[in-house]
Amino acid sequence: MSIPQSGGGLIQSHDDLVAYLASGCKPAEAWRIGTEHEKFGYCKDTLNPIPYSGERSVQAVLEGLQDRYGWDHVFEGAYLIGLTKEGANVSLEPGGQLELSGAPLENIHQTCDEVNTHLREVKDIADEIGVRFIGLGAAPHWTHDQMPVMPKGRYRLMTDYMGRVGTHGTQMMYRTCTVQVNLDFASEADMVQKFRTSLALQPVATALFANSPFFEGKLNGHKSWRSRIWRDLDAARTGMLPFVFEDGMGFERYVDYALDVPMYFVYRDGKYIDALGMSFRDFLKGKLPALPGEKPTLSDWADHLTTAFPEVRIKKYMEMRGADGGPWRRLCALPAFWVGLLYDQSTLDGAWDLVKDWTPQFREELRVAASVDGLQAEVDGVKMMDLARRAVALSEAGLKARARVGAGGLVPDETHFLSALKDTLETGQTPADELIAKFNGDWNGDVTKVFDEYSY
Repeated sequence: MSIPQSGGGLIQSHDDLVAYLASGCKPAEAWRIGTEHEKFGYCKDTLNPIPYSGERSVQAVLEGLQDRYGWDHVFEGAYLIGLTKEGANVSLEPGGQLELSGAPLENIHQTCDEVNTHLREVKDIADEIGVRFIGLGAAPHWTHDQMPVMPKGRYRLMTDYMGRVGTHGTQMMYRTCTVQVNLDFASEADMVQKFRTSLALQPVATALFANSPFFEGKLNGHKSWRSRIWRDLDAARTGMLPFVFEDGMGFERYVDYALDVPMYFVYRDGKYIDALGMSFRDFLKGKLPALPGEKPTLSDWADHLTTAFPEVRIKKYMEMRGADGGPWRRLCALPAFWVGLLYDQSTLDGAWDLVKDWTPQFREELRVAASVDGLQAEVDGVKMMDLARRAVALSEAGLKARARVGAGGLVPDETHFLSALKDTLETGQTPADELIAKFNGDWNGDVTKVFDEYSY
């Protein structure tokens, strides 16, 4: 989840909302890669999730990172709720999941170095206090009542609202983890092409990275339960956004969509003010019940944009949101996959050719099938495995064309970061498939074995 936004004056007109998104446009040489990933922390001896405070806690990990590795603290009131350093930040998800939101970097070599450094630092602190971390798309056996609640006002408001608008909202908040990448666009036309292509292919990413077959200690019938959760969370702010593929799509059309997303809050003087279900359109008119007579700033708009949760989201950049959290080496594969597809024009054109004739119904059915069957999914005779092979091949071609060298010039490009996905395509086994096989085999139905074999 995002930290509060800052900066920006009073919104003067609807055009300011559009201009805010358009201000993200930048030339290709300035495009960057921002990788985010979440992981569950747990006590090594009890296998219970770590609480916010105490000797073995989220707070202890944050304080250890701050003291030993020079991160700067972020407080909400009296509570330490995050860290910042050199363009990156560490933040807390509602159930204590620890998230790294990486700095905007030039290539996958750099972003993978960042991920590796972060995980080593976290492991160093965690080992000393008897805590471990694991990358899964959903909590394997913890119930809702077992999950801690982080002391963030945003989460208190969201928890209350989720129960009113869907059936899986609190599961998403407290018991899921993801890995995503944030990417840039050059122009409105470039944004539209990337948005359409990545939105259509998001189910392919869901299938390739499927890693949540367990929930509350059992097999749940899905390869990606996290993806299943998102389908019944809040229809007003989630989904595959069919309007993106319609004529007239652009920054203004996305603004209209975001304005129709009901509000959660307004952030003022370090506190979250309840605006649940209220309208940002009313806010623009000075008629928000939570703040009568007051009009919003651009930071309010930036905050509001973080409360829409479609499979791809735009702010001043684009967020790819379809993948489960997972094993260490796949944290670098996710940005590599999308950078290869979207950051080379010929590859982007090829990817768009792959999906441009898909109907809204097909895209939605593919999304559903990805969550249930992963790479074994098939819709209208189209096999997910075939789509995944074509997408990964395109991504590899895009990374070769970028030719961003690493390791002091010894590595000619970024294609080796796709190795985990190529292994999956060769074996047909996603992380979820591996977990299911172990659960039904050597683990004898004991899901807690996952902690021994898959923790960082």
